[in-house]
Amino acid sequence: MADPESYRPATGTIPTQPGVYRFSDAAGRVIYVGKAVNLRQRLTSYFADPALLHFRTRTMVRTAAKVEWTVVRNELEALQLEYTWIKQHDPRFNVKYRDD
Repeated sequence: MADPESYRPATGTIPTQPGVYRFSDAAGRVIYVGKAVNLRQRLTSYFADPALLHFRTRTMVRTAAKVEWTVVRNELEALQLEYTWIKQHDPRFNVKYRDD
């Protein structure tokens, strides 16, 4: 498992616009896809004190080796892109719904 500090982006490099982010493991597989109204605010929450994170989230952050994001124009575009990437990559840490 990777140390989240090894791939944590500098806070100032993360945009404050809406967008979609992907966590990938060392093999390059997408393991989680999420959306945010403010990418900086959302992504920095993943790198908080691990004891404050839910077990599943903590495991995902430790399994990941890279985080990337894509800025979009608004929340609707973020929702659409998140849905597309979840369907495309079938990330193991995203919740799966019966009607998916």
